[in-house]
Amino acid sequence: MSAESDAAPSTVRRPTWAKVVDQTRCIGCHACTTACKSENEVPLSVTRTYVKYVDTGAFPQARRSFQVTRCNQCESAPCVTACPTSAMYRRPDGIVDFDKSACIGCKACIAACPYDAIFINPEDHSAEKCNFCAHRLDIGLEPACVVVCPTEALLVGDMTDPSSQVARIVNRDPVAVRRPEKETRPKLYYKGADQATLDPLAAARPEGGLFMWSEQGEGKRVVTSGHPGPRNSSAAALLSYDIPHRAPWDFRVSLYTWTKSIAAGSYLVPLLLLATGAITPANPLWVWAAPILGTVFLALTGAILIWDLEHPARFHLIFRRPQWRSWLVRGGFIIGGYGAALAVHLALAAGGASPPLWLGGVGGALAVLTAIYTAFLFGQAKARDMWQNPLLPVHFLVQALVAGGAAIFLAAGIGPLVIPDPPPGAVALPPSLPGVSPGDAAGSALVLFALASLAHALMILGEILMPPPTAHARLAERELTHGRYRHWFRIGLLGALVGAAAPWFAGAAPGLALPAVATGLLALLAWEHAHVQAGQSVPLA
Repeated sequence: MSAESDAAPSTVRRPTWAKVVDQTRCIGCHACTTACKSENEVPLSVTRTYVKYVDTGAFPQARRSFQVTRCNQCESAPCVTACPTSAMYRRPDGIVDFDKSACIGCKACIAACPYDAIFINPEDHSAEKCNFCAHRLDIGLEPACVVVCPTEALLVGDMTDPSSQVARIVNRDPVAVRRPEKETRPKLYYKGADQATLDPLAAARPEGGLFMWSEQGEGKRVVTSGHPGPRNSSAAALLSYDIPHRAPWDFRVSLYTWTKSIAAGSYLVPLLLLATGAITPANPLWVWAAPILGTVFLALTGAILIWDLEHPARFHLIFRRPQWRSWLVRGGFIIGGYGAALAVHLALAAGGASPPLWLGGVGGALAVLTAIYTAFLFGQAKARDMWQNPLLPVHFLVQALVAGGAAIFLAAGIGPLVIPDPPPGAVALPPSLPGVSPGDAAGSALVLFALASLAHALMILGEILMPPPTAHARLAERELTHGRYRHWFRIGLLGALVGAAAPWFAGAAPGLALPAVATGLLALLAWEHAHVQAGQSVPLA
């Protein structure tokens, strides 16, 4: 008897929940939306589930298609991978649920979701989404939306039970999922769905953002007039009803990438000057400027990151309950390690000791990681094709050299009290960089800045001149170069070209070097803003 009792738990079958939306039955009544709001106390302005309308054809040959839109309960959920504190997690029964008490409001899950299914609750400032009404399923009840659907267009069931209606439909009838190319393996299946509704780019968005029942004007961050998107449907499809879709990351993320580039580059550039013989280990640029600039801008980076959180007081959860697949966690520890290396460097300098070369190696490696980890963080945003660029880590490293070259040039140009001339009889340093006189630290930094600016400009041109791999990436790049962010983009590109010509300006008139470098540094911020915001501008749902 006891042996049978001990064996019982291993024979208990655990369900795997899935949902079928039968679009041939949906009448677009929005009962699911209102029932979800009532059951889960979802506030106004946000929804866990909603119905999108698409009109296809032209009168009198026209039809209207509906799509019930919500979390896809992915088996390989990118939001779970991106969440730094496991606030988004996958239950054993396959439901992707959330823990609001662990959410720091970083919005990484929103950026990662290819289905635009997650939002920040305006009342408690935590991320939430559809979770199949898990609290109801746990006590044997169906989700609220399933209960109220008047046409039985919504079905939920156990995929491991072959007798369940959901399993029978999925295994027998033709069904489709949204964005299968993202390899998330959704458990939300559509039966009889129109491609014009499944593909967010198949239906044109109305001019001016004017919808059938609602208006979505400027600030909603959707691609609207002038270039509504490629027609991935052969039909004349028009999106006639939708809800607002806001980009999760605002100007603070653009600013953070800029300050982080300065923090990393301010250490890398003196290290490169030291390695090429342009400065000696006793030079104040290496002893003082590198760790001070790195520390100041790293502190600013941390402050901006915390400022961007919806729950800034919970930032410590990144370190107390880290989810190690998240690049936000990895980046936090990289920044922490880099900050520790800078602190050791400063402590040695304050004690009168010359920082050893091994410390430069460790600090330089951490500075490189600090510069490039954001590329992998953006790469976890599977929804955004423009960011899925294998050269993005290299580009971030180049941007760090641009920012560091500018910062070190400005520090070197403060005056002889900071960067003294070589004493009489000193051994002249070799002119390791072309066009730079021996021992000219400011000139060496200027040349590095110019070379990095040229590489930055060439990478920008290469990115926009190469044919985009997907329609989503093409639309984002169009928004970057010809849409709302074109002015920021043009400032960024022209400023990079000015920075590349900085040594020429300095040769023509020494007073022109400072404005050329300042222009290149500020233009880098403009590029960062354009790149971050344009990448989020394409509709996902």
